Amino acid sequence: MHLTKRQIDAASYSSRSSNGQDIRWDDDIPGFGIRVYPNGRKAFILRYRIKGRKKFVTLGMYGVLTLDQARKMARTHLVDVLQGKDPSAEKSRTEKKTSALCEAFIDRHAKLHKKTWETDQSRIQRHILPAWGSLPVSTIKHTDVAALHGRIGKKSGPYEANRTIALISKMFDLASLWGFLEEGSTNPARRIDKFKEEKRDRWVQEEELPRLVSSIAEEDNPYVRGVIWMYLLTGARKVELLSIKWSDINLSRCELRLSETKAGRIHYIPLTQKAVGLLAQLPRLQDNPHVFPGKIQGQHIVNINKAWGRIRKRANLDDVRIHDLRRTVGSWLATSGESLILIGKLLNHSNPSTTAIYARLTENRVRSALEGYQGKVLKVIENAEKSG
Repeated sequence: MHLTKRQIDAASYSSRSSNGQDIRWDDDIPGFGIRVYPNGRKAFILRYRIKGRKKFVTLGMYGVLTLDQARKMARTHLVDVLQGKDPSAEKSRTEKKTSALCEAFIDRHAKLHKKTWETDQSRIQRHILPAWGSLPVSTIKHTDVAALHGRIGKKSGPYEANRTIALISKMFDLASLWGFLEEGSTNPARRIDKFKEEKRDRWVQEEELPRLVSSIAEEDNPYVRGVIWMYLLTGARKVELLSIKWSDINLSRCELRLSETKAGRIHYIPLTQKAVGLLAQLPRLQDNPHVFPGKIQGQHIVNINKAWGRIRKRANLDDVRIHDLRRTVGSWLATSGESLILIGKLLNHSNPSTTAIYARLTENRVRSALEGYQGKVLKVIENAEKSG
Protein backbone atom coordinates (compact mmCIF):
# COMPACT_ATOMS: atom_id res chain seq x y z
CA MET A 1 0.00 0.00 0.00
CA HIS A 2 1.02 3.59 -0.46
CA LEU A 3 1.71 4.96 3.04
CA THR A 4 -0.08 8.17 3.92
CA LYS A 5 0.02 10.33 7.04
CA ARG A 6 -3.58 9.38 7.83
CA GLN A 7 -2.74 5.66 7.69
CA ILE A 8 0.29 6.15 9.92
CA ASP A 9 -1.70 8.15 12.48
CA ALA A 10 -4.37 5.43 12.57
CA ALA A 11 -1.92 2.53 12.85
CA SER A 12 -1.86 0.68 16.17
CA TYR A 13 0.30 -2.20 17.35
CA SER A 14 -0.84 -5.73 16.56
CA SER A 15 0.58 -8.54 18.72
CA ARG A 16 -0.31 -10.99 15.95
CA SER A 17 2.46 -9.63 13.73
CA SER A 18 5.17 -12.09 12.72
CA ASN A 19 8.22 -12.14 15.03
CA GLY A 20 6.54 -9.52 17.17
CA GLN A 21 7.48 -6.82 14.63
CA ASP A 22 4.49 -4.84 13.41
CA ILE A 23 5.66 -3.17 10.17
CA ARG A 24 3.57 -1.45 7.49
CA TRP A 25 5.37 -1.46 4.15
CA ASP A 26 5.19 1.16 1.44
CA ASP A 27 4.57 0.02 -2.17
CA ASP A 28 6.30 2.98 -3.80
CA ILE A 29 9.78 2.74 -2.26
CA PRO A 30 11.16 -0.83 -1.97
CA GLY A 31 11.94 -1.73 1.65
CA PHE A 32 10.56 1.48 3.11
CA GLY A 33 8.05 1.18 5.93
CA ILE A 34 7.02 2.19 9.42
CA ARG A 35 7.38 0.01 12.52
CA VAL A 36 4.72 0.27 15.22
CA TYR A 37 5.89 -0.47 18.79
CA PRO A 38 3.72 -1.87 21.60
CA ASN A 39 3.87 1.50 23.40
CA GLY A 40 2.38 3.25 20.37
CA ARG A 41 5.60 4.80 19.12
CA LYS A 42 6.35 4.58 15.40
CA ALA A 43 9.65 4.60 13.54
CA PHE A 44 10.49 4.81 9.85
CA ILE A 45 12.72 1.96 8.68
CA LEU A 46 14.41 0.81 5.51
CA ARG A 47 15.09 -2.81 4.57
CA TYR A 48 17.66 -3.54 1.88
CA ARG A 49 20.19 -6.13 0.71
CA ILE A 50 23.90 -5.60 0.37
CA LYS A 51 26.41 -8.30 -0.57
CA GLY A 52 23.61 -10.82 -0.32
CA ARG A 53 22.74 -9.97 3.28
CA LYS A 54 19.43 -8.51 4.42
CA LYS A 55 19.87 -5.34 6.51
CA PHE A 56 17.66 -2.91 8.38
CA VAL A 57 18.29 0.71 9.29
CA THR A 58 16.07 2.93 11.41
CA LEU A 59 15.62 6.29 9.76
CA GLY A 60 14.01 8.05 12.71
CA MET A 61 10.92 8.32 14.87
CA TYR A 62 7.63 9.44 13.36
CA GLY A 63 6.94 12.90 14.71
CA VAL A 64 10.60 13.80 14.66
CA LEU A 65 10.65 13.00 10.95
CA THR A 66 7.75 13.72 8.65
CA LEU A 67 6.66 11.16 6.06
CA ASP A 68 8.18 13.22 3.26
CA GLN A 69 11.50 13.59 5.07
CA ALA A 70 11.64 9.85 5.72
CA ARG A 71 10.94 9.10 2.03
CA LYS A 72 13.82 11.34 0.98
CA MET A 73 16.17 9.65 3.44
CA ALA A 74 15.09 6.21 2.20
CA ARG A 75 15.76 7.15 -1.45
CA THR A 76 19.18 8.56 -0.52
CA HIS A 77 20.12 5.38 1.33
CA LEU A 78 18.98 3.18 -1.56
CA VAL A 79 21.24 5.15 -3.90
CA ASP A 80 24.11 4.54 -1.44
CA VAL A 81 23.33 0.82 -1.50
CA LEU A 82 23.55 0.77 -5.31
CA GLN A 83 27.02 2.33 -4.94
CA GLY A 84 28.10 -0.39 -2.50
CA LYS A 85 27.70 1.67 0.69
CA ASP A 86 25.99 0.15 3.75
CA PRO A 87 23.76 2.71 5.54
CA SER A 88 23.62 0.67 8.75
CA ALA A 89 27.43 0.42 8.86
CA GLU A 90 27.75 4.16 8.33
CA LYS A 91 25.27 4.76 11.13
CA SER A 92 27.13 2.37 13.43
CA ARG A 93 30.35 4.32 13.03
CA THR A 94 28.70 7.49 14.31
CA GLU A 95 26.51 5.92 17.00
CA LYS A 96 27.42 5.88 20.68
CA LYS A 97 29.11 2.71 21.86
CA THR A 98 27.97 0.41 24.64
CA SER A 99 31.11 1.26 26.61
CA ALA A 100 29.94 4.90 26.74
CA LEU A 101 26.51 3.82 28.00
CA CYS A 102 28.16 1.71 30.73
CA GLU A 103 30.26 4.66 31.84
CA ALA A 104 27.23 6.95 31.87
CA PHE A 105 25.22 4.41 33.84
CA ILE A 106 27.83 4.25 36.61
CA ASP A 107 28.40 8.02 36.79
CA ARG A 108 24.86 9.29 36.20
CA HIS A 109 22.81 6.61 37.94
CA ALA A 110 24.58 3.93 39.97
CA LYS A 111 26.88 6.19 42.01
CA LEU A 112 24.01 8.56 42.75
CA HIS A 113 21.24 6.10 43.56
CA LYS A 114 22.77 2.73 44.51
CA LYS A 115 24.79 1.79 47.58
CA THR A 116 26.06 -1.26 45.71
CA TRP A 117 27.26 0.61 42.60
CA GLU A 118 30.67 -1.07 42.82
CA THR A 119 28.94 -4.44 42.29
CA ASP A 120 27.32 -3.06 39.14
CA GLN A 121 30.69 -1.78 37.96
CA SER A 122 32.25 -5.19 38.53
CA ARG A 123 29.54 -6.94 36.52
CA ILE A 124 29.93 -4.44 33.69
CA GLN A 125 33.69 -5.02 33.56
CA ARG A 126 33.44 -8.81 33.78
CA HIS A 127 30.46 -9.50 31.53
CA ILE A 128 29.16 -6.58 29.47
CA LEU A 129 32.24 -4.75 28.22
CA PRO A 130 34.07 -7.88 26.98
CA ALA A 131 30.98 -8.87 24.99
CA TRP A 132 29.66 -5.56 23.66
CA GLY A 133 31.95 -2.71 24.71
CA SER A 134 32.94 -1.71 21.19
CA LEU A 135 29.48 -2.20 19.67
CA PRO A 136 26.93 0.59 19.12
CA VAL A 137 24.14 0.48 21.66
CA SER A 138 21.50 0.16 18.93
CA THR A 139 23.04 -3.05 17.59
CA ILE A 140 22.42 -5.04 20.80
CA LYS A 141 19.45 -7.33 20.17
CA HIS A 142 17.30 -9.63 22.29
CA THR A 143 19.18 -12.67 20.99
CA ASP A 144 22.50 -11.11 22.10
CA VAL A 145 21.20 -10.58 25.63
CA ALA A 146 19.76 -14.10 25.80
CA ALA A 147 23.07 -15.59 24.64
CA LEU A 148 25.05 -13.58 27.21
CA HIS A 149 22.61 -14.65 29.93
CA GLY A 150 23.22 -18.28 29.04
CA ARG A 151 27.01 -17.92 29.03
CA ILE A 152 27.08 -16.21 32.42
CA GLY A 153 24.74 -18.86 33.84
CA LYS A 154 27.06 -21.67 32.80
CA LYS A 155 30.20 -19.94 34.02
CA SER A 156 29.10 -18.02 37.12
CA GLY A 157 25.74 -19.49 38.09
CA PRO A 158 22.07 -18.50 37.84
CA TYR A 159 22.16 -15.73 40.44
CA GLU A 160 24.96 -13.82 38.71
CA ALA A 161 23.32 -14.29 35.29
CA ASN A 162 19.92 -13.04 36.45
CA ARG A 163 21.36 -10.00 38.25
CA THR A 164 23.40 -9.07 35.17
CA ILE A 165 20.27 -9.17 33.00
CA ALA A 166 18.45 -6.92 35.48
CA LEU A 167 21.40 -4.51 35.25
CA ILE A 168 21.33 -4.55 31.43
CA SER A 169 17.58 -3.95 31.42
CA LYS A 170 17.96 -0.85 33.61
CA MET A 171 20.80 0.43 31.42
CA PHE A 172 18.68 0.18 28.27
CA ASP A 173 15.73 1.86 29.96
CA LEU A 174 17.99 4.82 30.67
CA ALA A 175 19.61 4.64 27.22
CA SER A 176 16.43 5.96 25.61
CA LEU A 177 16.17 8.79 28.14
CA TRP A 178 19.82 9.78 27.71
CA GLY A 179 19.86 9.78 23.90
CA PHE A 180 21.88 6.61 23.36
CA LEU A 181 18.82 5.12 21.64
CA GLU A 182 15.89 6.65 19.84
CA GLU A 183 12.95 7.30 22.09
CA GLY A 184 10.56 4.36 22.11
CA SER A 185 13.22 1.77 21.24
CA THR A 186 12.55 -1.75 22.45
CA ASN A 187 14.55 -2.87 25.47
CA PRO A 188 16.45 -6.02 24.35
CA ALA A 189 16.72 -7.31 27.93
CA ARG A 190 12.97 -7.69 28.35
CA ARG A 191 11.27 -11.11 28.22
CA ILE A 192 14.45 -13.05 29.01
CA ASP A 193 13.63 -16.34 30.73
CA LYS A 194 15.45 -16.11 34.05
CA PHE A 195 17.21 -19.05 35.63
CA LYS A 196 15.54 -20.61 38.63
CA GLU A 197 17.28 -19.58 41.83
CA GLU A 198 17.42 -21.72 44.93
CA LYS A 199 17.16 -19.88 48.22
CA ARG A 200 20.52 -20.01 49.96
CA ASP A 201 20.37 -21.80 53.30
CA ARG A 202 23.90 -21.64 54.69
CA TRP A 203 25.25 -20.23 57.92
CA VAL A 204 28.09 -21.07 60.29
CA GLN A 205 27.12 -23.99 62.49
CA GLU A 206 28.07 -24.30 66.17
CA GLU A 207 30.70 -26.98 65.49
CA GLU A 208 32.21 -24.89 62.66
CA LEU A 209 32.60 -21.66 64.60
CA PRO A 210 35.85 -22.57 66.47
CA ARG A 211 37.57 -23.34 63.16
CA LEU A 212 36.42 -20.04 61.69
CA VAL A 213 37.57 -18.01 64.72
CA SER A 214 40.97 -19.73 64.66
CA SER A 215 41.37 -18.99 60.95
CA ILE A 216 40.42 -15.33 61.39
CA ALA A 217 43.17 -14.98 64.00
CA GLU A 218 45.79 -16.08 61.45
CA GLU A 219 45.23 -13.02 59.25
CA ASP A 220 48.02 -10.43 59.55
CA ASN A 221 45.88 -7.38 58.74
CA PRO A 222 44.11 -6.21 61.94
CA TYR A 223 41.42 -4.44 59.92
CA VAL A 224 40.55 -7.61 58.01
CA ARG A 225 40.33 -9.50 61.29
CA GLY A 226 38.23 -6.71 62.73
CA VAL A 227 35.72 -6.43 59.91
CA ILE A 228 35.15 -10.21 59.73
CA TRP A 229 34.52 -10.29 63.47
CA MET A 230 32.11 -7.35 63.14
CA TYR A 231 30.14 -9.21 60.49
CA LEU A 232 29.71 -12.05 62.97
CA LEU A 233 28.83 -9.75 65.87
CA THR A 234 26.45 -7.29 64.16
CA GLY A 235 24.90 -8.95 61.11
CA ALA A 236 25.57 -5.77 59.09
CA ARG A 237 25.70 -5.92 55.31
CA LYS A 238 29.10 -6.18 53.64
CA VAL A 239 29.28 -2.79 51.92
CA GLU A 240 27.58 -0.93 54.77
CA LEU A 241 30.12 -2.16 57.33
CA LEU A 242 33.23 -1.69 55.19
CA SER A 243 32.60 2.05 54.84
CA ILE A 244 31.84 3.00 58.46
CA LYS A 245 33.78 5.86 60.06
CA TRP A 246 34.81 6.45 63.65
CA SER A 247 32.20 9.21 63.76
CA ASP A 248 29.54 6.50 63.22
CA ILE A 249 30.48 4.77 66.48
CA ASN A 250 29.38 5.88 69.94
CA LEU A 251 31.41 3.79 72.37
CA SER A 252 29.77 5.35 75.43
CA ARG A 253 26.32 4.32 74.18
CA CYS A 254 27.66 1.08 72.66
CA GLU A 255 26.01 1.90 69.33
CA LEU A 256 26.87 1.82 65.61
CA ARG A 257 25.08 4.27 63.32
CA LEU A 258 24.70 3.26 59.66
CA SER A 259 23.63 6.36 57.73
CA GLU A 260 23.66 4.82 54.24
CA THR A 261 21.85 1.51 54.08
CA LYS A 262 20.19 -0.66 51.46
CA ALA A 263 16.84 0.10 53.08
CA GLY A 264 17.44 3.82 52.54
CA ARG A 265 17.10 4.76 56.20
CA ILE A 266 19.42 5.33 59.15
CA HIS A 267 19.97 2.13 61.10
CA TYR A 268 21.31 1.79 64.63
CA ILE A 269 23.01 -1.44 65.72
CA PRO A 270 23.70 -2.08 69.42
CA LEU A 271 27.30 -3.06 70.10
CA THR A 272 28.06 -5.87 72.55
CA GLN A 273 30.97 -5.73 74.97
CA LYS A 274 32.95 -7.98 72.62
CA ALA A 275 32.33 -5.61 69.70
CA VAL A 276 33.23 -2.52 71.74
CA GLY A 277 36.43 -4.19 72.95
CA LEU A 278 37.36 -5.21 69.40
CA LEU A 279 36.84 -1.68 68.05
CA ALA A 280 38.78 -0.13 70.92
CA GLN A 281 41.82 -2.25 70.01
CA LEU A 282 41.88 -1.25 66.33
CA PRO A 283 44.66 1.20 65.40
CA ARG A 284 43.36 4.58 64.25
CA LEU A 285 45.06 6.25 61.30
CA GLN A 286 45.42 9.98 61.71
CA ASP A 287 44.73 10.77 58.04
CA ASN A 288 41.88 8.28 57.59
CA PRO A 289 38.41 8.66 59.17
CA HIS A 290 37.38 5.05 58.40
CA VAL A 291 37.31 2.27 60.97
CA PHE A 292 38.64 -0.19 58.40
CA PRO A 293 41.15 1.80 56.29
CA GLY A 294 42.33 0.49 52.94
CA LYS A 295 45.58 0.81 51.02
CA ILE A 296 44.58 4.11 49.40
CA GLN A 297 45.11 7.08 51.70
CA GLY A 298 41.88 8.32 53.21
CA GLN A 299 39.79 5.43 51.82
CA HIS A 300 38.25 2.34 53.40
CA ILE A 301 38.85 -1.30 52.51
CA VAL A 302 37.07 -2.01 49.26
CA ASN A 303 37.58 -5.71 48.64
CA ILE A 304 38.21 -8.44 51.20
CA ASN A 305 37.38 -11.36 48.91
CA LYS A 306 40.97 -12.65 48.77
CA ALA A 307 41.34 -12.47 52.54
CA TRP A 308 37.99 -14.18 53.05
CA GLY A 309 39.03 -16.88 50.57
CA ARG A 310 42.11 -17.64 52.71
CA ILE A 311 40.09 -17.62 55.93
CA ARG A 312 37.39 -19.99 54.78
CA LYS A 313 39.88 -22.31 53.09
CA ARG A 314 41.89 -22.69 56.30
CA ALA A 315 38.66 -23.28 58.23
CA ASN A 316 37.44 -25.85 55.67
CA LEU A 317 34.37 -23.70 55.02
CA ASP A 318 34.75 -23.25 51.26
CA ASP A 319 31.00 -22.91 50.69
CA VAL A 320 30.50 -20.10 53.22
CA ARG A 321 30.24 -16.60 51.75
CA ILE A 322 30.68 -13.32 53.57
CA HIS A 323 26.93 -12.67 53.37
CA ASP A 324 26.41 -16.00 55.15
CA LEU A 325 27.91 -14.40 58.27
CA ARG A 326 24.93 -12.02 58.28
CA ARG A 327 22.67 -15.04 57.83
CA THR A 328 24.48 -16.69 60.75
CA VAL A 329 23.36 -13.89 63.09
CA GLY A 330 19.72 -14.25 62.05
CA SER A 331 19.83 -18.06 62.22
CA TRP A 332 21.40 -18.25 65.67
CA LEU A 333 18.90 -15.71 67.02
CA ALA A 334 16.01 -17.70 65.52
CA THR A 335 17.17 -21.00 67.01
CA SER A 336 17.50 -19.23 70.36
CA GLY A 337 13.80 -18.42 70.20
CA GLU A 338 14.00 -14.71 69.39
CA SER A 339 11.02 -13.29 67.48
CA LEU A 340 11.07 -12.64 63.76
CA ILE A 341 10.18 -9.01 64.48
CA LEU A 342 13.32 -8.61 66.58
CA ILE A 343 15.49 -10.34 63.95
CA GLY A 344 14.06 -8.18 61.17
CA LYS A 345 14.70 -5.03 63.21
CA LEU A 346 18.31 -5.99 63.93
CA LEU A 347 19.06 -6.92 60.30
CA ASN A 348 17.19 -3.83 59.01
CA HIS A 349 14.88 -5.77 56.70
CA SER A 350 12.35 -3.64 54.80
CA ASN A 351 10.16 -6.59 53.84
CA PRO A 352 8.90 -9.06 56.49
CA SER A 353 9.10 -11.85 53.89
CA THR A 354 12.89 -11.48 53.98
CA THR A 355 12.93 -12.27 57.69
CA ALA A 356 10.45 -15.14 57.19
CA ILE A 357 13.26 -17.43 55.97
CA TYR A 358 14.22 -17.84 59.63
CA ALA A 359 10.71 -18.92 60.67
CA ARG A 360 11.37 -22.65 60.36
CA LEU A 361 14.36 -22.32 62.71
CA THR A 362 12.01 -21.41 65.56
CA GLU A 363 10.23 -24.80 65.34
CA ASN A 364 12.23 -26.34 68.18
CA ARG A 365 11.26 -23.44 70.42
CA VAL A 366 7.62 -23.83 69.42
CA ARG A 367 7.82 -27.58 70.02
CA SER A 368 9.32 -27.00 73.47
CA ALA A 369 6.57 -24.54 74.36
CA LEU A 370 3.92 -26.98 73.15
CA GLU A 371 5.46 -29.80 75.19
CA GLY A 372 5.32 -27.56 78.27
CA TYR A 373 1.70 -26.70 77.60
CA GLN A 374 0.71 -30.35 77.09
CA GLY A 375 2.54 -31.31 80.28
CA LYS A 376 0.43 -28.85 82.23
CA VAL A 377 -2.79 -30.15 80.61
CA LEU A 378 -1.93 -33.76 81.44
CA LYS A 379 -1.02 -32.78 85.02
CA VAL A 380 -4.41 -31.13 85.50
CA ILE A 381 -6.19 -34.23 84.15
CA GLU A 382 -4.10 -36.51 86.37
CA ASN A 383 -4.86 -34.46 89.47
CA ALA A 384 -8.57 -34.41 88.60
CA GLU A 385 -8.64 -38.19 88.22
CA LYS A 386 -6.89 -38.69 91.56
CA SER A 387 -9.32 -36.41 93.41
CA GLY A 388 -12.29 -38.07 91.73
